[in-house]
Formats: sequence, C-alpha cells, structure tokens
Amino acid sequence: MKTYLALAPALVGALLLSGCDLGGRGAVLTSPVPMGRPAEVAMAVPAAGGLSPQLVDYYGRLQNGLLQQGLLRTDGGGPDAPFTSRDVVRNFLRIAFYEEYADAGGTLVARESASRMHRWDKPVRLTIEFGNSLSSDDQARDTAVLNAFASRLARVSGHPISTGRNGNFHVFVVSESERRALEPRLRQIMPNISRTALNTVINLPESTYCLAFATDPEQDGTYDQAVAIIRAEHPDLLRASCIHEEVTQGLGLSNDYPLARPSIFNDDEEFGFLTGHDEILLKMLYDRRLRPGMTEGEARPIVETIAAELMGGEA
Repeated sequence: MKTYLALAPALVGALLLSGCDLGGRGAVLTSPVPMGRPAEVAMAVPAAGGLSPQLVDYYGRLQNGLLQQGLLRTDGGGPDAPFTSRDVVRNFLRIAFYEEYADAGGTLVARESASRMHRWDKPVRLTIEFGNSLSSDDQARDTAVLNAFASRLARVSGHPISTGRNGNFHVFVVSESERRALEPRLRQIMPNISRTALNTVINLPESTYCLAFATDPEQDGTYDQAVAIIRAEHPDLLRASCIHEEVTQGLGLSNDYPLARPSIFNDDEEFGFLTGHDEILLKMLYDRRLRPGMTEGEARPIVETIAAELMGGEA
C-alpha cells in the first residue's frame, strides 16, 4: 500500500526532482491492514467541497490498522531502535542525495536516482491554507501542530523557519474535491509549475496520503518555493504525521530509505512523527560546511565529520 508521495523541484518548471521536496514518497506495507480498496472510494468526490464520507471511513480504518500493528509511533525512537554514526552517514547520504520518483514523459514513476543536495538558503515561512471542508476545531488543531513543528525545526536546523501569512512554503489541508480544484491557486504560487506536478496533485490516488514539492529555479540546489498537500479526510494523527513528513522533506530530506531507523524517512510507517535520528539528519543538512548543489562524493567526508561530532564520536 503506497503512502507518502513527494515530488521534486524537477516537477516544477525545469524539473529537477528532489525527494519529499519532490523526490517521491511511496510505501508498501506487507502486514495486512483491515480496509481494502473499494471502488466507490475513488468515485467519492463531493461537488460542494465537503469531506468525502467514504474517504473519511477509509482513512479512519487505515489509521486504526496501522496503530493495531504498533505503527505510526510518536515516541521519537528509543532503546529498541539504536543507531550509530555510521548508520547516520549512510542514511543521510541516501536520503539527501537521492530522489525516489522521476518524471517519465509527463508521468511520475518510482525510479530512484542520484541527485545533488537541496535545501533552503533564505528563511522558510510556512503558511497553512484550509479548504472549507475542515471544521474550525480541526483547523485550530492543525495550525497549532504546524506552529509547534516549525519552532522545533528552526531550533534543530538552526535555519530561520516560522509560520505566518505570505509564506514561501504553502501547506494545503483540503478535501478530495477541494484538491482537484487547486490548479489556479498552484499556478498563482508557482507560475512555471509543470503539467506533471499539477496532474499528480489533481489525480492523487487514495493510496497516497499526502505529497510535497519544491522549486529550484536556478537549478543550483537552493529551494525557492514549496507546497505540501494533505488530505482533510485524514483523522487527526494521520494529518499531523503528514505535516511532519512533508514539511521536513520539503526542507531537503527528500528520499525514503528502508534501512533508516528510527525515522519517518522509511516507508514502513513505523514512526509517524520526526524522530531523534531525523533531527540529526536535519542538523547535518543545514550545517554550513555543506552547500546546496554538492554531490554525494563531494559531501561524504564532510558528512562523516559532522556525524561523528553529533554522535559524540560513536562509530
């Protein structure tokens, strides 16, 4: 079952793809989740912009199934998920220097490929935009989650990250029908957005929980704008998990890697919220010894030094 999807700067304008910032996010669970994929779910698109009852039920059962399997953990990792400096180096290089999806003639396909490091140089300002489908209580809850998470990301990364109006990173929490009507708003934010990116947003299958993409207009590894799309039909925990996942990937940690643990950059859905391991990856990404546009080979010795420092020299 696929979960998160992340496009990439490549999908906007010149198409450069880069992980959750647009690289790609898809996951397959081998454990059974009690829900299935009824055909009527894909047909449930309320005309008035309200929540789809079928999708609300679908994602509610999906979340319950994940929780029953001990997944979507929010504890950040613990003694059951140890990791070393060597693990951190391996995971960082695979997550920050590879993209999971590529544009194949206007269609997004799962194809991992080497990339260059991407991140923001200018301050990141997150703006959350809701459709009319979500209740005022849910909107207040999601706004609080984003505000708190932005503060955490700023503290961990050392990069200026805040929330407010007139942002350069737009987080949309919208229903099925609201998402399908987003094209004019997306074109307003990103005038050069590609048809592939628009089609991916508009035709998002119910098996994809949420997505994010960012622009790199100079193709130098520096992000300029980003967008995250989160389904309003999700229950609270899934929506919060999507905020953690997509916003962090939109900062430059774009790929998924099955050996990364404890981590949200792993398609097994074990962790729903940013972990201690992931905080280390974020610190590394925004360390000034690294530069946007670096290749994996150029960055490796620096990454090894930073990881050793952050891990206290532990191998």
